[in-house]
Amino acid sequence: MSHNLWQSVCERLATELPEQQFNTWIRPLQADATVAPADGGMPVVSVRVPNRFKLDWIRTQHAGRIEAVLAELAGVPVRLDLSVAPRTEASPAMALRRTLPSSVATLAVDALGSRPDGEGGEARAPDAAPARPAPRASAPIVTTHRLNPALTFDTLVAGRANQMARTAALHVAGAPGVMYNPLFIYGGVGLGKTHLVHAVGNALLKDRPDARVLYLHAEQFISDVVKNYQRKTFDELKAKYHSLDLLLIDDVQFFAGKDRTQEEFFNAFEALLTKRAHIIMTSDTYPKGLVDIDERLTSRFDAGLTVAIEPPELEMRVAILMRKAAAEATEMPEDVAFFIAKNVRANVRELEGALRKVLAYSRFSHKDINIALARDALKDLLSIQNRQVGVENIQKTVADFYKIKVADMYSKKRPASIARPRQIAMYLAKEMTKKSLPEIGELFGGRDHTTVLHAVRKIGAERTTNPELNQQLHVLEQTLKA
Repeated sequence: MSHNLWQSVCERLATELPEQQFNTWIRPLQADATVAPADGGMPVVSVRVPNRFKLDWIRTQHAGRIEAVLAELAGVPVRLDLSVAPRTEASPAMALRRTLPSSVATLAVDALGSRPDGEGGEARAPDAAPARPAPRASAPIVTTHRLNPALTFDTLVAGRANQMARTAALHVAGAPGVMYNPLFIYGGVGLGKTHLVHAVGNALLKDRPDARVLYLHAEQFISDVVKNYQRKTFDELKAKYHSLDLLLIDDVQFFAGKDRTQEEFFNAFEALLTKRAHIIMTSDTYPKGLVDIDERLTSRFDAGLTVAIEPPELEMRVAILMRKAAAEATEMPEDVAFFIAKNVRANVRELEGALRKVLAYSRFSHKDINIALARDALKDLLSIQNRQVGVENIQKTVADFYKIKVADMYSKKRPASIARPRQIAMYLAKEMTKKSLPEIGELFGGRDHTTVLHAVRKIGAERTTNPELNQQLHVLEQTLKA
């Protein structure tokens, strides 16, 4: 096979696959010459894969499409022969650059030795063994703005899951008060919301050291309101918050049910927008999903730009693991990183927790890191994940979430307020149990398997384009796994 043919195959696949997927799975492949069988049969293209894990994944996920593109470009049917390439010695940094998407790998290698502390991929690492001390970030400087200087855009692992939120945050950092005001970032715990708001504050202070920036958690604002209410010193509260250039506030869902706090925050909100100061807020849900918060506030939360941070995709989770292991001066075999990433999907905090367990297990047992060791280190986590979630539990959880009756899951009622939660429950039943489509249909009032299949495909496709639905599904999945 000529080099030009394989290059054409790669160019075609690059247009079909997301960039991270292409860089992770296709780009590292090495194609040898075409071998035409002696009997004149189908030509064979031999492709070498870096390791056994990738071999299995490419064989199941991409081999069919690669063969189809080869045949289309070559003009004849072609059989793809996959094999593991011989191992070669390489430094951890070079291995990192070779195996990760280029933008993430560059960031990861450049950041070796950095250990920021915070949410969304920047968790505290375990104490290092004397034989290989882990580089530590310097302690955060205590300042009036309460920002952690280690949480910057440079130390944030970027990926598809946080792409839109990161882009919006970069825009705000470069031109605060101009667009996307307020910026409302929502998503589950441990996905990087706090890191992102700190990054905006740090970037603005780097450009404008005299800027008046304040980061705080919603509970701190509540505490300030209570303190000033007791002292009757609301002028002090206004002087503190109304004069800012940038207000960064985490977890505004904590304002729920606190009327005086909401009133004072509304006043601060209006004052800051009037003077073209910028406000960035985070929450565990989108503005209209907040409960027990005045509609005046939620409508203003939604008046700027609302963006979601989603759970990281497989390649992003691998990038985070490789980077964190490198920061611990530990070489993480790629197949082990993929093993951990495939089994820990909820959020970055859990991912880092799993990594800490594996590193500690290796250190204490004096064993090399491999999949067998990772499986032993994470056996409790894996056993919990392998517990079978029942369809009945899914139906009850979804019914409670959408405030319908469990009986509606089996009924023949078809209004949208019932049909959609029922489809979501079918989707989760297919994703989280080992039941077949006919079995699921039977548990949903004797419905045909084609009805279940339609629901699974519809919700699965919509999840990729509807951040609000994706967030709801993430909450339901976490609830069912708890």
